[in-house]
Amino acid sequence: MSSSYDPQYAPAGDVGAALMAIDSRLKAIYDGTTGADPQQRLLTDQFLASLGPRGAHDLLDGACTLIYMFMTWLRQAYEAHDKDVFEYVVPDLVGTLRTMPRSIRPEAIPTMAGMVIAAGTGLSPNLWRQQYGDWNQGEMNALEATAFLLAEHINRLTDDREFATRLITNALSRVDQG
Repeated sequence: MSSSYDPQYAPAGDVGAALMAIDSRLKAIYDGTTGADPQQRLLTDQFLASLGPRGAHDLLDGACTLIYMFMTWLRQAYEAHDKDVFEYVVPDLVGTLRTMPRSIRPEAIPTMAGMVIAAGTGLSPNLWRQQYGDWNQGEMNALEATAFLLAEHINRLTDDREFATRLITNALSRVDQG
């Protein structure tokens, strides 16, 4: 039975921009650049300001699409080894988000866990989230961190720092070709 939260009913958003943001953050972490680079922050702020309200909404939808795609891949990978994706992904995600109290508000963590579970069960994260109203500012960092942490989880599993990014770019190129 189809759900109203089925991904076929969800806008994909700007997956490319969302992936660029996550990939940039991954590369910075892998390069050991964990501090806030003022120039990078300025460029990011300028980019976000240039998006306008519609572009920002598309970026949110793109981040949710990434979460869905990452969780789909993770679910398939864990199931191939007779393991439950939720047992391995959700506690790791929640535990890591809890270690970031200056960036991630505690009240956003259950929402991120719920989105990841929704995505892992085949539901659209953004449609699932919509049932609770509009996004709030306190969820923005948590959403970015969730997409980042899922990508990093995939990269650790595959022992390949660029696997998650390649996974999405390959999927996008297949869509462009189709």
